[in-house]
Amino acid sequence: MPATLAKILRGRKPTVLVVDDQERNIQLVGTLLQLFNYEIVPATSGEQALKRVASRVPDLILLDVLMPGMGGLEACRQIKATPGCEDVPILFLSAADDKNLVVEGLESGGVDYVAKPFNKAELLSRVNTHILLKFTRDQLRILAADKDELLGMLAHDLKNHLSGMQLSAQLLRDRSAAVLDDKSRQLVENMADSTTKLLSFVKELLANASVEHAAMTEPQRINLVDHTTMAVRRYREAAAQKQILINLHEPGHEVAASADSEGLSRILDNLISNAVKFSPPGERVAVTVGANDDEETTFVEVRDDGPGIPAVDREKLFRRYARLTARPTAGEPSSGLGLSIAKRLAEMMKGDLVCEPPGDGGAVFRLRLPAAGRN
Repeated sequence: MPATLAKILRGRKPTVLVVDDQERNIQLVGTLLQLFNYEIVPATSGEQALKRVASRVPDLILLDVLMPGMGGLEACRQIKATPGCEDVPILFLSAADDKNLVVEGLESGGVDYVAKPFNKAELLSRVNTHILLKFTRDQLRILAADKDELLGMLAHDLKNHLSGMQLSAQLLRDRSAAVLDDKSRQLVENMADSTTKLLSFVKELLANASVEHAAMTEPQRINLVDHTTMAVRRYREAAAQKQILINLHEPGHEVAASADSEGLSRILDNLISNAVKFSPPGERVAVTVGANDDEETTFVEVRDDGPGIPAVDREKLFRRYARLTARPTAGEPSSGLGLSIAKRLAEMMKGDLVCEPPGDGGAVFRLRLPAAGRN
């Protein structure tokens, strides 16, 4: 066994399920692999192989293609459909010299193919390679899960502490404004502003993590007009504080979209809040809802009169943590996560989110979603 693989395994014996209707072949393969510290589990049919994986998931499967009863291809498909076996590498063994059969085997879920009579060195090399790849993937998956859990814990703790700091700073600012000198008032204002921006970033970080691991619920029939109207109402007060008017244009009847309600609300909140953030005081934001001419998709368009999206920013617009040239016009916090989250949510709902050339300044974002009943 190669040193790299032995180091990763750390003394563990990988389990290999060998499936062949000829017991002699199982003995040949088993004898070879046992010499290199592999544990062998035999099966003489596809049916028996399914029983084996149901009771114990192996690290790798060597599967004969041509067997009486359930053949190797069907066994492979059923093994891949067994919970816990989705990532188990399956190598096909067969004396059949049929390239179409090889392709069909790979399409059914196999990762490699070794022809009989096999060369021992070749077989061992391929088994070692795929075991190494599997254990490396498993380690990376564990590391990623640990990283996400740690970041989640830190972010939640930061959120709680920052919320307390924000409230304290705001109370201090409001209650001591009359007794503090100008320099002290500015320091308190800086504290309140910094905690607000940090808290906004942490909230976006948590939202991004939740999208990474969230499973979209079954799409529902949603009236896009109602959802967009509610989203506009949520931001009218913030817009009014900047003397910005949000105009909603809707057809006066239901626009039925197939979408996840919570995901849609998050996308609309992001688009409308961004339009308010990046619009100068006294401007307008136009929100339009409708169905496209193809009758298969619906849309929400959010247009603002802000500085627009420079060409240098367009290619990184939907990247996570992207820092764009344009900045909010009243110092509002911006984490660089919102649009990437909105884009992924739209794609999870089988839709899309694009930034369209406005033509006469400002920015135009268009959310497209499937019409209800057309997935």
